[in-house]
Amino acid sequence: MTSELARAESLIRSVPDYPEAGILFRDITPLLADAEALRATTDALLEPFAGTYDVVAGVEARGFILAGAAAIAAGVGFVPIRKAGKLPRPAASVDYSLEYGTATVEMHDDLPTGTRILLIDDVLATGGTLAAGRQLIERLGYTVAGVGVLFEIDGLGGRDLIGDVHRVFHSA
Repeated sequence: MTSELARAESLIRSVPDYPEAGILFRDITPLLADAEALRATTDALLEPFAGTYDVVAGVEARGFILAGAAAIAAGVGFVPIRKAGKLPRPAASVDYSLEYGTATVEMHDDLPTGTRILLIDDVLATGGTLAAGRQLIERLGYTVAGVGVLFEIDGLGGRDLIGDVHRVFHSA
């Protein structure tokens, strides 16, 4: 790991019992506020996928920030994958389970069939959110070029559900 990435990782804070008891939340806002750390993590998210995608998709909410930065850095467009009820004309939706409940995500169908999409989120935990994002992308006729996350919470089975995922930092 480069010194820039090590420094970026050191900016991530652990917040116990948020959003509810037993959950260890990883606060990336200090990393996002630091331009050098954000650039280093953005570059690391994109590096393994160079030349394999046409646009970058991010899962609401923190995935939006990372995917938006990645899209700008790569010179490609950004596609939001939103929570239910937030898009004016969702083309598809997928329900999924997460560590502390259930949720639904939605996506528009504004891209040509076959568009290659790099899917980015902040963390891989149980894999429900990213699996739902992948299902949406494929359901709409697009191709998942890859999945990138800042970090993975080991032992929650996310990698078993998602498969090959590039993570920037070793674990959460």
